[in-house]
Amino acid sequence: MSETIDIRKIRRPRNASTDVQINISKGANFWDFLNKDIRLGNSKLSDKLKESFYLELWSLVDAGVDIKTALELVKQEQKKTKVRKVFEFVQNAIVSGALFSSALKDAKEFSAYEYYSVQIGEETGKLLKVLKELSTYFGKKIKQRRQIIGAITYPLVVLVIAFAAVSFMVAYVVPMFADTFKRFGSDLPAITKVVIAVSGFIKSFIGVFLLALFGVIIFCAWQSKNKWFRKISSVLLLKMPVMGKMVQQIYLSRFSNTLSLLIGAKIPLVQALQLTRQMISFYPIENSLNDIEEKILSGIAFHKSLACHAIYPSKMVSIVKVGEEVNQLELFFARLSEQYAAEVEYQATMLSKFIEPLIIVILGLIVGVILIAMYLPLFRLGQAF
Repeated sequence: MSETIDIRKIRRPRNASTDVQINISKGANFWDFLNKDIRLGNSKLSDKLKESFYLELWSLVDAGVDIKTALELVKQEQKKTKVRKVFEFVQNAIVSGALFSSALKDAKEFSAYEYYSVQIGEETGKLLKVLKELSTYFGKKIKQRRQIIGAITYPLVVLVIAFAAVSFMVAYVVPMFADTFKRFGSDLPAITKVVIAVSGFIKSFIGVFLLALFGVIIFCAWQSKNKWFRKISSVLLLKMPVMGKMVQQIYLSRFSNTLSLLIGAKIPLVQALQLTRQMISFYPIENSLNDIEEKILSGIAFHKSLACHAIYPSKMVSIVKVGEEVNQLELFFARLSEQYAAEVEYQATMLSKFIEPLIIVILGLIVGVILIAMYLPLFRLGQAF
């Protein structure tokens, strides 16, 4: 195209969703930073970018713009060269006669779930619906991530600052008092002796502790894709108080949402499960789907196959059973996804409200103990004189 077109001058359809902004090039803000994906591989497209990509395509195509022009408009909005090259590759493939789904597949930056869904949309004439659903899918992933980060960000910041302050007191302030007490040679209270001993221990081994922590982080990042590590880490994560339940519900919501979209696109159940396995990067669900596929192929009902794995709660199994009986799995999985998403939102809010005062109380106790331990000998010395 010889003329540069401003995508912002194209009006969105009246029925367009207002839940998310479609301007990918909008300046980054604090929430964009929090929502940024942590990718250890070479993937150039984040969930946030994919959400905006599909939403912009949906808006433009729904407004009457052809897919090639829509891709050109979306590409113009990209500031990163690598991202522009991905979109340019897809656009050139379509110009050369390839289908949109084939172009996505050949770009190597889109999952099987994405290009297969687009292929179904092309074959059934429901590409608009598929584009909107893909945007909704990635939007929900981002929202769930935001809920978790929002619940722990403030308490975590407070905890880190408070830990630094307490560490400074223990490592530097307490030893100053300890030297003063030694000059007087008086017998110290038990609580003061304990605090001084802890201070000496921390000061001696703080370097070792930080080095070990750094080593653990590097090891976890190195082993993050290994099967044994993913299995152990997921088990430990699920056993964490409160957070374990939230993590389970987040992935069950994604699992239900993905199956709802695929089944709604008339994809056979076994094939839908195979695509879902590629999308859900959580070991307990990934591992269970292999066995579930085999059980379904051998004639066992879907809900009975789910019941064999602890990651799927009995409530979910019962709802899936009803969905099978009335042949409405798409509807029931959509409802499950909404229910789990709502529960995650509620628990994230409650977690934030619970953690903040708890941290304040604990830190208050720690600081109080240190102050009492340091000033109690001074009070005794004052009484002695």
